[in-house]
Amino acid sequence: MSAPTTTGSHATEPGTPGRGGVSALYAGNARSVLARGLRAARSSTWVVVVSGFFEPVFYLLAMGMGLGSYIGDITTPSGQTVAYAAYIAPALLAVSAMNGAVYDSTWNVFFKMNFGKLYEGMLATSLGPLDVALGEILYALLRGVLYAAGFLTVMQVLGLNLGWTAVLALPAVVLIAFGFASLGMAVTSYLSTFQQMDWINFVMLPMFLFSATFFPITVYPEPLQWLVQAMPLWHAVELVRGLTTGALGAGMLVHVGYFVVMIAVGVVLVTRRLRALFLD
Repeated sequence: MSAPTTTGSHATEPGTPGRGGVSALYAGNARSVLARGLRAARSSTWVVVVSGFFEPVFYLLAMGMGLGSYIGDITTPSGQTVAYAAYIAPALLAVSAMNGAVYDSTWNVFFKMNFGKLYEGMLATSLGPLDVALGEILYALLRGVLYAAGFLTVMQVLGLNLGWTAVLALPAVVLIAFGFASLGMAVTSYLSTFQQMDWINFVMLPMFLFSATFFPITVYPEPLQWLVQAMPLWHAVELVRGLTTGALGAGMLVHVGYFVVMIAVGVVLVTRRLRALFLD
């Protein structure tokens, strides 16, 4: 007796390993992954989240207000002369978005993937790897945007937003956080030990210190300038700094394009990696 075939309403479920086409990757339900992350966050301590917001604020007060009183004004690449605090504040805003997005898209994802075994359970349902990737990236994005929105409010209170275009810094920060979250999760999907995870901090710290965060990039030798300009945080800093100081230019499209590509690469990599790990 031949085995029965499955057709019509009894076809393979969209999340099972045997399906093909677009449904093999995406079931259109990334919101359920996001909702699960938000529910889990309510049971965790709020101190961990809040502490990440205050780190750039402390840097701003110590460096911008303290050291800035000795440094004086800074001339930006666009020719503007601004107070030192107004110079580093947008850079710290970009750093705040990066930190919030990276923390959730790396360590949290690492635990879920290697210890919690959550993704195996998710992908055994109708969810596809793209649903899981987008859901986790959006969750990390929320934390990055939360940090950045709070820091942007601090900048406004201190009078460090020098142009009306500062209102555009928030959507710019969303783009930046999205880029770091997607690439952060993609990189984490290839890591399997805590020692390997230390490389993330090893990369983030130099980016934070040298991406024209505290001083203009022109202080470096030209070969080092090219290296810095290849880093994502430099593009984030330049984009946000231009918006908060009102120095708009065509070069901003390059920064936006950088993060669009970064998002696309990150989402594609993590989707393929999740499929290879848990479905193939």
